[in-house]
Amino acid sequence: MNVSPPSIPVRMAPDLRAQLLGSAHACAPTTAMATPSDFAHDLLAALTRRPRSISPKYFYDTAGSALFDRICELPEYYPTRTELALLDTFGREMAECIGAGADLVEFGAGSNVKIRRLLRALHAPRRFIPIDISAEHLMGAAQALQDDHPGLQVRPLAADFTRPFDLPTPLPLNGHGTAPRVGFFPGSSLGNFTPVEARGFLRRASALLRGGGLLIGIDLVKDPAVLHAAYNDAQGVTAAFNLNMLARANRELGTDFDLTAFDHYAFYQPVHQRIEMHLVARRAQHVHLAGRRFDFAAGDSLHTEYSYKYTVEGFRALAAESGFVPEAVWCDPQRLFSVHWLRSTA
Repeated sequence: MNVSPPSIPVRMAPDLRAQLLGSAHACAPTTAMATPSDFAHDLLAALTRRPRSISPKYFYDTAGSALFDRICELPEYYPTRTELALLDTFGREMAECIGAGADLVEFGAGSNVKIRRLLRALHAPRRFIPIDISAEHLMGAAQALQDDHPGLQVRPLAADFTRPFDLPTPLPLNGHGTAPRVGFFPGSSLGNFTPVEARGFLRRASALLRGGGLLIGIDLVKDPAVLHAAYNDAQGVTAAFNLNMLARANRELGTDFDLTAFDHYAFYQPVHQRIEMHLVARRAQHVHLAGRRFDFAAGDSLHTEYSYKYTVEGFRALAAESGFVPEAVWCDPQRLFSVHWLRSTA
């Protein structure tokens, strides 16, 4: 699929573009569980097929994770501050749903900003297992959390949670069963999955969390202008985050993407209720990977992310189809964002 560049291309601020260009060969490879061989395999497949598309999980090397942390602080990016406000306002209600002595599992833990808010409200959680694909970023954040919560067991797990993985052995409860295992999936990351993929993830999560539940953040359908601003910020940080995918390929896989020849392009697709993010070639060029040459014409796209938006009712129906019992839901007054408690039956 060719995607024409927008009439006003969204560019990065000069300092961010220079930062990416400077890091293209200087940064050490990430220790993320998505290994260079995985990345090479998936990028090769992405460049071969039409339309060209690659999983957004490859955004999250160390540089990409740091850029995403910056995105979360942008004035246009409402999801983070709205979800944090919901955690602060309704944390006690969420804690009542979760119960005491929980064995917490966070999918896509990142910097642990949100779990810190939740931990303030929880009663005597016993263990926290943060899961993230960027191992270096994960370990640093987990150690900082452990230092601040010495009574909590923190067991970071570097893994790709979109694939099968093993959790640590459940914690025994005074010789009678095990501690309730509760998932935490903030940040509306479920929106990066297609509806079929989202249903598959929720079914796997329901099995993993059997007898416990899942607290999950879901971005809501809203005015497209709000969405456009959130994914096309004035500082160009989202553009840098998107282009870092190519910078990562250059430094880890030896590709020769010209970062100055691609523009970040993000738009809302109302029929499918999703944001689409692309990297669009500004001019014709050749890219090499694994001894093969791939041609980009001006206007050709590499699709890098979907971000689906849901209605409250639509997401509750999806959760019910996937093995959960939808219970409490919390929204901000503008109905920009929602947090759902889903119970997983024994």
